[in-house]
Amino acid sequence: MQGLTGNRVQSGTYALILAEEDGLRRIPVVVGVYEAQSIAIALEGLMPPRPLTHDLLCVIAEKFDLGLVEAFIYKFDDGVFFSELVFKRGNDLIRIDSRTSDAIAIAIRAKCDIYAHPDVLDECGLDLEDLTIYDDGDDDDEEMAFDPDDIKSEAALKIWLAAQNSDDLQDRLADAISIENYEHAKIYMDEIRRREAKRERERDD
Repeated sequence: MQGLTGNRVQSGTYALILAEEDGLRRIPVVVGVYEAQSIAIALEGLMPPRPLTHDLLCVIAEKFDLGLVEAFIYKFDDGVFFSELVFKRGNDLIRIDSRTSDAIAIAIRAKCDIYAHPDVLDECGLDLEDLTIYDDGDDDDEEMAFDPDDIKSEAALKIWLAAQNSDDLQDRLADAISIENYEHAKIYMDEIRRREAKRERERDD
C-alpha cells in the first residue's frame, strides 16, 4: 500500500496506489469518495464514533471466528479489478467475491496482506512515471494526462478510460471527430461500445 491521491482526471474519485513489495511497480485503483474516506480512516488508525460498514464486517467476521487471511486481486477485465477476501475457519478457507475497494478497506482494518495475481501485475503494474495521470500536486506546470497521447502504457490507458464518466467520453469523442483525430475517436468509441456491451450482458444475466 502506498496511499491515496486525488484524481484530477475525474472529479469525485481517488486513485488508491498499491505498491509492489520489493519492487518498483504500482497499481492504481480508482475508488469513489466513500471508499476513499473509509480507506483513509483505516490508514490513519482513526476510530469513528459509530462503526462504518467495513468496521462492522470485521466485527462480524471476528464474532463468527472467521480470520481474514488476505485480500486477493485476481483479475483485471474491461477496466475493472476483481478481488476476493480469503477467510479461514478451522482448517477451511472461504473465498468471498468483493469489490476491490471494499476488500482493501477491510484488509487494512484486519492488518492482513493484500496480494495481486502475477497476470494483474504484468498487465497493470506501472512505473512511477506512468502515475502522473493521478498526481494531485498543485504544480500547474506538471505534465498531466488529459488525452491518450499522454499515457505511456496500454494498462494505464485502460485504467484512465475506465475512470471517465460517460458524458465526458461522448464529449471527447465529438471533439476528436471535429478535429479529425480519428485515432483518438476510435479509442473513445471502443470504450463506449465496451460499456454498452457490458450493460447488455448485465441485463441478460
